[in-house]
Amino acid sequence: MIELHHCISARSFRPLWMLEELGLPYQLKIWPFPPRTHARGFLALNPLGTVPLFIDGDVRMTESAAICQYLAAQSRPTPLDVGADEPAFPAYLNWLSFGESTLTFPQSLVLRYGRFEAAARRNPQVVEDYTRWFLARLRAIEAALAQGEFLCGGRFTAADVSVGYALMLAEHLALHAQFPTNVLSYWERLHERPAYRRAMAAQRTAAEAQGVSTTPAPETGGE
Repeated sequence: MIELHHCISARSFRPLWMLEELGLPYQLKIWPFPPRTHARGFLALNPLGTVPLFIDGDVRMTESAAICQYLAAQSRPTPLDVGADEPAFPAYLNWLSFGESTLTFPQSLVLRYGRFEAAARRNPQVVEDYTRWFLARLRAIEAALAQGEFLCGGRFTAADVSVGYALMLAEHLALHAQFPTNVLSYWERLHERPAYRRAMAAQRTAAEAQGVSTTPAPETGGE
């Protein structure tokens, strides 16, 4: 049985969404955010103190986009995977990484210096600069979506989960009103997917059952 350690709407939402897309059974453990501060026992499971922690037998992974790629590859044949023999394979790998390293990274700085740091350490200039950075990087998605409804391969894949989570985080930051036209339509399609809806419901149900706040992680403390 797959075990996913998760905080509400944190990066670990990516593998949770993938699990629901693939229809795989899993156990979901919800931690208060960030667990390294509010649940020190979690450090015995993951010395980094971060989520996700993904366990599948002897497999242990902590990088959300890589977990999505792993799940898609392990579930082949599935349309969520793009094989190395497909022309879209390089774009697939690129978008998987783009969702985390290009889109989530600047938002992490916006969160840290806009909300998480003590008042004396907050930095409005960093928030402004990295908000602009994030919004500028949406140009790549806008251009890709001019060619179709999804990012690569002519279908919804794990790459859309990776990028989709970054857009979800942007909505938490109230940046979605500044999405360009294609990106906004894309995000609206993504969050109407049944598996996305199931993942949202699953995290809330698990949190309530385990006595953890259902407030989204970006609102409660930072990495």
